[in-house]
Amino acid sequence: MTNPFDPIELTQALIRFSSITPNDAGCMDYIESLLTPLGFQCHRVCFGEGAERVNNFYARLGTSAPHLCFLGHTDVVPAGDVALWSGDPFAAEIHDDHVIGRGACDMKGAIACFVAAVHRVVQNGGIKGSVSILLTSDEEGLAQNGINRMIPWLSDRGEVINFCLGGEPTNPLKLGEMIKIGRRGSLSMTVNVIGIAGHVAYPQFALNPIAPLMNFLTRIKALTLDAGTAQFDPSHLEVTTIDVGNPTSNVICGKATATLNVRFNPTYTLETLQALLSEELDEIKNIHDSRLVWQTTYHPSSEAFLKSNPAFTNAAVAIIQKHTGLTPILSTTGGTSDARFMKDLCPVLEFGLLSCYAHHTNERVSVKDLQTLTCIYADIVEMAVC
Repeated sequence: MTNPFDPIELTQALIRFSSITPNDAGCMDYIESLLTPLGFQCHRVCFGEGAERVNNFYARLGTSAPHLCFLGHTDVVPAGDVALWSGDPFAAEIHDDHVIGRGACDMKGAIACFVAAVHRVVQNGGIKGSVSILLTSDEEGLAQNGINRMIPWLSDRGEVINFCLGGEPTNPLKLGEMIKIGRRGSLSMTVNVIGIAGHVAYPQFALNPIAPLMNFLTRIKALTLDAGTAQFDPSHLEVTTIDVGNPTSNVICGKATATLNVRFNPTYTLETLQALLSEELDEIKNIHDSRLVWQTTYHPSSEAFLKSNPAFTNAAVAIIQKHTGLTPILSTTGGTSDARFMKDLCPVLEFGLLSCYAHHTNERVSVKDLQTLTCIYADIVEMAVC
């Protein structure tokens, strides 16, 4: 490597660590080796046991306010069918001015750009406030032993963070299109309906659970949850799985299962949304055979939130306009991220690379975007803490 702080070379170096969730695979060791000579105080914090053990990393430069923290993750999703890739998913080769590899845009490229940006700012005169980097290897997985557990750890240390910049891939198709200033909430629900299995020729001796379950799904899919808010799209429900475990055509199954997910805006909380779904289920239960057994399990993921610092956001918009010529939309769309935990500590703004390539075969990032994002991050650092 000719320049470890070149964002292209650093992106390649990070991709070559096959850090599939929750294995960090050495990414944090490498990042620490770059940050320590710059004066960062680095901490490694692990939570969980055995296969659930997760590495987390926190590094801070400076002790004064204001304090800007970069939020990221070193873990990546599996590469899938490697035969469908143009090459080794972890080789980080450059083709057609793009770095190809798992994690290129989600989100090792953004981590590389931020490290390169901080190095540039330090070399150009230093930081008057504080800048930190908070990383986990548990964002793409269960997210149980990552940032959610680092938040109390940071609070116990007395860390005061004024601004957080997340590096998730926020731009749909072009760098500069979109900033995330909040996120929708997420709630999953699994419904089991248990009837009585039997022969299709003798339905009087069976109790089919499929139609009652389908009636419930039809009912909730027909709901208009809300009309959205000024900052959020309407809440949205999707049925994601239906399973009866029946490989034959002459047996009435004894159990039917469905799972659904709701992405919701602040019209609801996890509690009020769960209550609504339970009420709808009760209505269906009351019109069906009382011998059916209905079992429900809720899987709450996150509340909807909107927590940004207007002055910081407006300054970031101006910087992005300067380098891309685009005015980014202030959005709350997309999936969940670790910002849902960080917002309990400080305002959060997310801006990274392109989401259209995230988790795809031949995931990629353009060399130009890496260079531009580094300039954007450097200007944000200078604006916030210099």
